[in-house]
Amino acid sequence: MNKKNMLLAGLTLSVSASFDVLSEIPRTASGKPNFTGNYDISSLTPFQRPVKYGDQLFLSLDEAKEMEKAAAKSRRDNSQNSDPDRDAPPLGGDVGAYNDFWFEWGKDGFAIDGKFRTSILTDPANGRMPGLTDEGKARRAAEPRFAWQNKGEAWWLESGDTPYDGPETFVLGVRCIYQPTASVPMLPLPYNNLKTIVQTEDHVMINIEWMHWARIVRIDSEHLEPEIRSLSGDSIGWWEEDTLVVETTNFLASPGIPRDGVRVVEHFSPIDEKGLLYRFTIEDPDYSSSYTGELLWPKTDQRNYEYACHEGNYAMGNTLRGARLLEKEWRLKESGLSNE
Repeated sequence: MNKKNMLLAGLTLSVSASFDVLSEIPRTASGKPNFTGNYDISSLTPFQRPVKYGDQLFLSLDEAKEMEKAAAKSRRDNSQNSDPDRDAPPLGGDVGAYNDFWFEWGKDGFAIDGKFRTSILTDPANGRMPGLTDEGKARRAAEPRFAWQNKGEAWWLESGDTPYDGPETFVLGVRCIYQPTASVPMLPLPYNNLKTIVQTEDHVMINIEWMHWARIVRIDSEHLEPEIRSLSGDSIGWWEEDTLVVETTNFLASPGIPRDGVRVVEHFSPIDEKGLLYRFTIEDPDYSSSYTGELLWPKTDQRNYEYACHEGNYAMGNTLRGARLLEKEWRLKESGLSNE
């Protein structure tokens, strides 16, 4: 087991005891736990549980080690130099993503109470997302997609789809405006997994690296009027002994479009001076039931820098130019004219 695994195992083996006696955690002048600091939530533990595990909540130590070894091998393989004499990629299809060194998948999974988890989700019992309701299916069918198929031609002129009509047809993440799965709830993603907390007596600010988003939690406050909304909702918090409970409502689905019926409750509990236990429950009318998950937030000495994705995305112009070029080629082909 590497040093990080040993640290996490050590952290989690003492969870029960540390909730009873938390004298070692930093506290504010009023005696509340002081969560101010930087956290790195990178983890190999998947959000949803692989189907093969069924209702199995924990991995054996051997299974956890195998997961770590497989991830290390994948990282080594993906870090190999590309062949400079390779052929051009085929027309259309997946053109790949960033070089592997940009990614922060984590080196291992996390353990709670000394046991490695098979998934972040704990409820439903199978660690899988509940089924979509009819409302949820309809809403997703009408939403912009994160990615469309690439055939190397303007297929949408025939299908009637409008994937590249303008910036508004792209999801907010592609437009470098907001990344919901990094923000509410706050989950491990392929990269940019640092969170910075700054705490006062009446506010907690959580700066989220992916999309340079700052969540402001008002302590012992009331929710804003339902008409006042934001992409990350309206968050209020209160203390239940040493646990900070945060409730978030008043979401927007996208600018100007409300997202009714969604409620997220998060719990931040200190383990010791080295990290937090983070738990969340989401009520969403898009799904047939609520769902719950939990993970560790280990503290880190790394600093949270501004996310290098310009709001609006400088690459958007080239994406749209490429679409116009493909449309031109398609129309010339349909008319029987040459593109030369």
